[in-house]
Amino acid sequence: MQDDGASFAWYELLTTDAAAARAFYGSVLGWDSRDVSPLAFSYNLFMSGEVPRSGLMELPEEGRRQGATPRWVGYVGVADIDATVGRLRGLGGAVYVPPTSTNIGRIAIVADPQRATFGLIDGLSIDPPPAADFDAPWGVGWHELLAADGRAAFGFYGEVFGWRQAQADRPDPEPYQLFSIGGRTVGGILNKRPHETVAFWLYYFNVDNVDEAMARVTAGGGRIYEGPLELPDGSWIVRCLDPQGATFALQGARSEDGIAKAPAAEYRWTSSWDGISSQGRWRADRPPGKGRPPAK
Repeated sequence: MQDDGASFAWYELLTTDAAAARAFYGSVLGWDSRDVSPLAFSYNLFMSGEVPRSGLMELPEEGRRQGATPRWVGYVGVADIDATVGRLRGLGGAVYVPPTSTNIGRIAIVADPQRATFGLIDGLSIDPPPAADFDAPWGVGWHELLAADGRAAFGFYGEVFGWRQAQADRPDPEPYQLFSIGGRTVGGILNKRPHETVAFWLYYFNVDNVDEAMARVTAGGGRIYEGPLELPDGSWIVRCLDPQGATFALQGARSEDGIAKAPAAEYRWTSSWDGISSQGRWRADRPPGKGRPPAK
């Protein structure tokens, strides 16, 4: 088992139009871009000031031929990528790109047994945002796995990376299972809904104001496909598609004015979640996504 603390270390957008993606995410998240391309291909960094947030590159032609679509990929940092790949394969995972030396480190593109894709990286050559930056604006602040079988998925990641159940004192698994890495609660795992045809990882970017960010998403040609949804801690989330079809999410506060002006239909969506409750943590009118405990 990987030592506890094998955490997400890097994020990368694979897209079919890098120039359009630079403009879109620059508007939505305030990112600049920096060209750090090696000779063989184009590669850009999305930057918040001098802090690298993620990478950007064109989806390789071979991937497109095999049916790959634009997506965000989160890379888990590991100390021995070959050993991790071997362990992953032994537990039923898949390897789409075997360990390969690249401009950002030695990487592999893999999938869990339910075929949710993610990356592995050994020797990341880019300084990632510090752990203390987890809640800062414009970076990834939450990791969510929509799984075919959440309990089995949690067992897989626990075995491969040593991830732990957050709030382990609870006697029964929750519909939304929080997980911790190195003592910090960083994400959740839940069963995907029937209309979500494949298991996938969804990454949440912090924003100052959800209403303003939503307006920038739609103005830039993206789409809000779910939300805004209020969480138990009073923050809000929206789930989005960028203009090329990559899925991402936003989280942050809303103004009272934005809430008051929201159409009523925005709040009726919650009925589709079948009123899931979890020891008082969910009201019947709240969705079971992003289930962090209320702020103290």
